[in-house]
Amino acid sequence: MKVILQQDVKGQGKKGQLVDVSDGYARNFLLPKKLAVPATAENVNTMKQQEKARKAQEAAEKAEAQATAKKLEGLTTKIAAKAGEGGRLFGAVTAKEVSEALAAQHGINIAKTKLVLDEPIKACGGYQIKAKLGYEVVGTVSVMVTEEA
Repeated sequence: MKVILQQDVKGQGKKGQLVDVSDGYARNFLLPKKLAVPATAENVNTMKQQEKARKAQEAAEKAEAQATAKKLEGLTTKIAAKAGEGGRLFGAVTAKEVSEALAAQHGINIAKTKLVLDEPIKACGGYQIKAKLGYEVVGTVSVMVTEEA
């Protein structure tokens, strides 16, 4: 019996996939638990439409990520922090502070979890921070850490 999976089923396939299973397995397990629906013409068309919509949404999200990466290219975000002698900071500048500064100064919202800091920033100066924007799109955020007056 051909069925369309509504959820990932171990050993059978992923959500939205058309699979051929035994009649008993479909009738007694997949259909009652709503893990699958019979592969009627109407359900197959619905599956194809959902797949199209999902691909269009992915394309839009990827385009948005690329646009954000382009915006980041020429921008420098300034962060003022308390510092001691020799430009050493009291504490560190974290991804959260960089994310908040980007939103406040340039109106670009990037989640702190998407900013990749190799190690916390502990000194004044200029830094390049990678931002993983999804869909294998990586932007670079320029950060200038200055001493608070």
